[in-house]
Amino acid sequence: MTSRRALIIEDSREIAALVRLHLRDVQCEADIAADGKRGLELAAGGRYDLVVLDLMLPEMDGLAVCRQIRTLPGYVPILMLTAKSTELDRVLGLEMGADDYLVKPFSVRELQARVKALFRRVEALSSPAAASGEDETIECGALRIETGKRRVSIDGREVVLTAREFDLLAHFARHPGQVFNRARLLDQVWGYNHEGYEHTVNSHINRLRAKIERDPSNPEYILTVWGVGYKLSDRLGPDGGAREARGRPRDGS
Repeated sequence: MTSRRALIIEDSREIAALVRLHLRDVQCEADIAADGKRGLELAAGGRYDLVVLDLMLPEMDGLAVCRQIRTLPGYVPILMLTAKSTELDRVLGLEMGADDYLVKPFSVRELQARVKALFRRVEALSSPAAASGEDETIECGALRIETGKRRVSIDGREVVLTAREFDLLAHFARHPGQVFNRARLLDQVWGYNHEGYEHTVNSHINRLRAKIERDPSNPEYILTVWGVGYKLSDRLGPDGGAREARGRPRDGS
């Protein structure tokens, strides 16, 4: 029995039909909108578990649609499709609130892997454990991460992160000092691992540093371990001195 519903906003009938067909293989039925304006109307009026959103659309482009969807109540994961492969296009989509992206042409296996990873992440966020008092407040130096509220602040100043940026930072924070290579981060944070997509990790690391580091070219929090991967420093206290990152229950006990 199908338990999920998606909205495909794509002006190519062939691509939209192909995506809908293969979403059924992961127990997800879909509605289709052929332009951005109609897609936004459906997104605002319906309850969806996923939006598959093309970047280049008539009436209203995908970036504008993405931005407007993120102003609606409730949270729905957005997978952006783009025929453009430049870093700028991908970054703009992610900055507007997309959770992930696929560059056309893409394989069926990759599409399904990305969709299943998004569903797993949403399920984890809505699980009883996530809604219970097990939520953490994790601190490293002036950086404070409240996992239950999905809130990040530095010296009391809130830092706005995309959903995937938050997941990546929280993953580092739960394992301070542990080094992760890009393939492992793809597997553990994104939920899939396809050779050749390690650049996705690089772009997210760069954006995180731009948002949380005083000097992104000389990071204090997310450190590069050359030839291996990345880690979150476990040596920063609130005054810049040495201290291990710590996690504590939400109630402060």
